Amino acid sequence: MMTGLERYRNTVRGAGVDHLCRVPILMRFAAEFIGSNYAEFASDHRTLVKANLACAEHFGFDQVSCISDPYRETEGFGGKIDYITDGPPRCTRPLEDSKDLALLKNPDPVKSVRMKDRLDAAALYLREVRRAYSILGWVEGPAAEAADLRGVENFLFDLLDDPHFAGNLMDKCVDVAVEFGTAQISRGCDTIGIGDAIVSQVSPGLYRDLIFPRQKKIVDAVHSAGGLGKLHICGNITHLLPDIAGLGVDILDCDHMVDLSNARKIMGPRTILTGNLDPVNDILRGTPSAIRAKVKECFNAAGTPYMVNAGCEIPSGTPEENLRALCEPVGT
Repeated sequence: MMTGLERYRNTVRGAGVDHLCRVPILMRFAAEFIGSNYAEFASDHRTLVKANLACAEHFGFDQVSCISDPYRETEGFGGKIDYITDGPPRCTRPLEDSKDLALLKNPDPVKSVRMKDRLDAAALYLREVRRAYSILGWVEGPAAEAADLRGVENFLFDLLDDPHFAGNLMDKCVDVAVEFGTAQISRGCDTIGIGDAIVSQVSPGLYRDLIFPRQKKIVDAVHSAGGLGKLHICGNITHLLPDIAGLGVDILDCDHMVDLSNARKIMGPRTILTGNLDPVNDILRGTPSAIRAKVKECFNAAGTPYMVNAGCEIPSGTPEENLRALCEPVGT
């Protein structure tokens, strides 16, 4: 039997695998699985690593991740974090009432508390698992991080009313993402996820002109550092797929609103697609038999290469038998 890392790497290379690779994203679920809570998971890399490894072993994952919440970089830029026991952290927005970029700190991944904690997670994984699992690092995409700094509504107006400022703000976010992502690769991550959820809300024109080139810079930097690039945009990105196809990402997460057969047609035969089970209706509220059938349906629609995943994070409260069904081996 292959190790998780072997299965993951072979899928990337287009080589044979014993069964489909499983790469679900877990945060609060993982914390609670080991009797911890979201606050500990998000604030202490040791809890994050312990929780991911316990779930990987128990349910049969092929990848462990450094993800906890979107505010690692935001804290480095000057945001103030409030940890929540039963939910993701809250964070202040340093530019919510201003467009003065000079108000932002210059995040240093090695010195900024929360960014360093993610680097420590990557290093701890490498010591703990060596070659057993793929290790997923994470950075915020240019639009998502800009929205974290400005607030979602402010940033969406910026894109329309002040694209010059929006571009300058995103450029700062890109520079930090590149440094943060390459630092995670140097600590042991083989893949860097780029989370840019707000992008599903913009038009193809805005995406093409303002966001695509900045995402592309991050993807290219990840590749130059020897890593794989994974794009994660929550929501319906069907209207953006023709442009996303030009990014050169290795892996594309597809939320449940995205038709996998259409995504395959647009993205081409080499991009690995993951998803697109509905985290709530399929995973949290579903049944093991329905989940098994849905996984096969998704694989048939996406074709090879494909990795098993929900459209987004596995929700807290998901029955263990449902997650076990999601991760049951499926032959290729």
